Amino acid sequence: MGKDSVIILSGGMDSVTLLHYKKDRIALAVSFDYGSNHNAREIECAAKQCEILGIDHLVIPLDFMSKYFRSSLLSGAGDIPEGHYSDENMKSTVVPFRNGIMLSVACGLAESRGLLHVMMANHGGDHAIYPDCRPDFVEAMSEAMRCGTYDGVTIEAAFTNITKGDIAALGKRLGVDYSLTYSCYKGGEKHCGKCGTCVERREAMAEAGIDDPTIYED
Repeated sequence: MGKDSVIILSGGMDSVTLLHYKKDRIALAVSFDYGSNHNAREIECAAKQCEILGIDHLVIPLDFMSKYFRSSLLSGAGDIPEGHYSDENMKSTVVPFRNGIMLSVACGLAESRGLLHVMMANHGGDHAIYPDCRPDFVEAMSEAMRCGTYDGVTIEAAFTNITKGDIAALGKRLGVDYSLTYSCYKGGEKHCGKCGTCVERREAMAEAGIDDPTIYED
């Protein structure tokens, strides 16, 4: 099939697993610096993973998002709620239409480089609070991208209907080094262990039978 895809790579567990899973088809990985608390830590991990696999990596700034959008993810570690993703308070971490914006840029990159697909690592656990991770959004966005490009660029979202535990199990089989991934929404030197993404990370590692390499504060 050859290298026909761009991947949106945050540097977290999900996108890094997808990077390793689809490495033979990925021509370019793109990370977006949109001003979140954990962007810098994530992007550092993304760059290391691309270096390991020999995949070209771009970092594109989207600093307007931190200036004009409202989200606790953009307003400082102290505003990040603690608890599980199923909790109502976690909705404050939504960055409005983040995936739509990133997919649009990645689509332009794909068409500019003669690539046919944009890969994203949304998963089933995201659906409850993140509208731009749900299957209907992915399908609609993919169709819009296909219609709006000469070569019909589309989205591939391999993890849409599986859990983070399933993703961790896949990563275990692939030999992914999860110590070179970052998840915590507070963006500290250590993972806080209490925010939604830390809780989910811990649960996924345990479910997959992985000896969690993450250093947590608690």
